[in-house]
Formats: sequence, structure tokens, C-alpha cells
Amino acid sequence: MASPMRAQISELLRGIDRYNPGNLNQLQQYVFYQAQENEYDLDANITVLKLYQLNPTQFQDEIAIIILLKALTNLPHPDFTLCKYIISFEKLESTQFQQIVKMAELLETCQFKDFWAYLTDNIHLVRAIKGFEESIRKFISHVITITYQKIDKFELQEIFGGIQEDALAKLIKANGWKEMPNDEVFIRNQEELVKTKNIVEKINFEHVANIMTAGR
Repeated sequence: MASPMRAQISELLRGIDRYNPGNLNQLQQYVFYQAQENEYDLDANITVLKLYQLNPTQFQDEIAIIILLKALTNLPHPDFTLCKYIISFEKLESTQFQQIVKMAELLETCQFKDFWAYLTDNIHLVRAIKGFEESIRKFISHVITITYQKIDKFELQEIFGGIQEDALAKLIKANGWKEMPNDEVFIRNQEELVKTKNIVEKINFEHVANIMTAGR
């Protein structure tokens, strides 16, 4: 069920005033709300960035940073790329924006251990984003599920950011994986994903006759 604020913003975005700069303050407050309540609204966030694009003097780094970080929490969907390309190159060249772009690159290339190390050094960027790390682990779980058949338990622990064993056990259970006696975790039988497909070509007698005639 949508929150009252989300419903209100949704109604605002359907109207003719979608890109009215007078609505920017309300939309910016909604971005803060998403960060604090662990909610996400890509449509509203893109509208904010579009308004910044149309009204450059209204641009607020803090809001744009939150929008990019929230987009990262929705990987593997391409939200981050969509949002990034609405922000000017000059803005993206600043240190904080480059740090977020670096995090995105590490995640998108599945360099998860490097991501957690980088995040530790820049943890201040995500402190205001409720549920950020949990959302990233959800994305990592998705990648693991479609990639591995089984994996070393301690390797899995590191991929998730060096989490404690009890937290790892919860993730294993939540994802439907299974701990094995040799310190390995069974993910899934990837062979089950490979499905054969029968291709049937229909050739009528006229086509056969034409081929045979051409071969004479």
C-alpha cells in the first residue's frame, strides 16, 4: 500500500505541472523521505533531476547524491545509469559524485570485495540512506544465485562484506541456499536453467518440388 506522501507525489507527477519549478521543494523533501524511510520512487527522482537540468541554479548536490545512492539500491535495474546521464558532466566530476560512480562501477563489474573496502573508506556517503547495505546484499544475492552452483562459505562471507556468521546464516536461509558439511554452500543446480528447445521447420511439398527442380 502506497504511503500518503507517495500517493500525493504520484498525483502531482500526473498533472500538467510535472516540471513546474515551484514543485521542486516538495519533491526534494520527498527524496529525503525516501532515504529516511527506505522507500524508492524512480519516477519522482528523475523528475527532480530533470528540474535541475532545466533550472541549473536550483541544483542541490545533497539531493542528487541521495538520488544516485537510492538508484544503486535498485540494481540490477539500470536506474543509476538513467539518473547519472541527467546530471551534467561538470557536476559528475566533483569528488563526491566520482566516489559514487566508483561504487557503481565496482558493483556493476561484480568486484564485491573491493566495493565493501571502498565503502568502508567512504561510509559517510551512505549514512543517511536507510537500508543501503541490505539492498546491496540483495543485489549480490541475485548475482550469486544466477552465477554459482556452490561456493565456499568463507568466500561468501567476504563477498557479503565480512558479515558475521549468524547474519550469513540468515542470508543463506532467505535465499533458499543450503549449507553443506564441507564448509560449502549449495546455491542451485545451474544446469536446470539450461532448457532445450525443439525447433520445427515446416516445409510444404511445393517448396521441396522447387528445390528438386532447381537441382536438376
